[in-house]
Amino acid sequence: MDTSTATSLWDELIGTQPDPDLWVVLATSVAALALVVPHSLWRVSRNAITIAHEGGHGLIALLTGRQLTGIRLHSDTSGLTVSRGKPHGIGMILTAAAGYTAPPLLGLGGAALLAAGRITLLLWLATALLIAMLVMIRNAYGALTVVVTGGTFVVVSWLAGPQVQAAFAYAVVWFLLLGGVRPAFELQAKRVRGGAGDSDADQLSRLTHVPAGLWLFLFHAVSLCSLIGGGRWMLEV
Repeated sequence: MDTSTATSLWDELIGTQPDPDLWVVLATSVAALALVVPHSLWRVSRNAITIAHEGGHGLIALLTGRQLTGIRLHSDTSGLTVSRGKPHGIGMILTAAAGYTAPPLLGLGGAALLAAGRITLLLWLATALLIAMLVMIRNAYGALTVVVTGGTFVVVSWLAGPQVQAAFAYAVVWFLLLGGVRPAFELQAKRVRGGAGDSDADQLSRLTHVPAGLWLFLFHAVSLCSLIGGGRWMLEV
């Protein structure tokens, strides 16, 4: 790669792209909602939320000095992130809290980039995060899921035109914001039925002696506030 090509790629990465029309923003929000609300489609699309959920656990584990040993993604859309370190303390607490909060917060960050016109940067950052996560995947289904997701980002980033890239980026961010809301409600429903005794909220309760219900309230607050804030940013086109 010569200097001019590298400069061109860098300029494209840090540059801004024009906002799509309002109807595109609205249409992508409806498309994302259609993937979240119907149970039949959610059973498939939830895999993307699981990637963000487990990726959140893994990223915070690394940032807090824990040793990340592996991530597994399962066909029932559950996942498992394993890290080594002290079984208590702030690092463990932040790692446990990162799962349910990661998808909506990633959506909020994505909305901020879109509001600033950084569509290309958003797509490339997402691709880089997926590649980094792939290194830590420890099962075949998880690897396939991440490869397919990452491959979609690569194809759109390199081959699609600006309008398609914009529509795809907005759809992804809407999906993270809307899809980030549903898991906390699903967890709440499981806990009402007496299930999910080893959920993130219950683990946090044991770590902090704060009731699991309060941690569940935090998950709801983060996801709903991210949806409201991120949605407002993206609708201001």
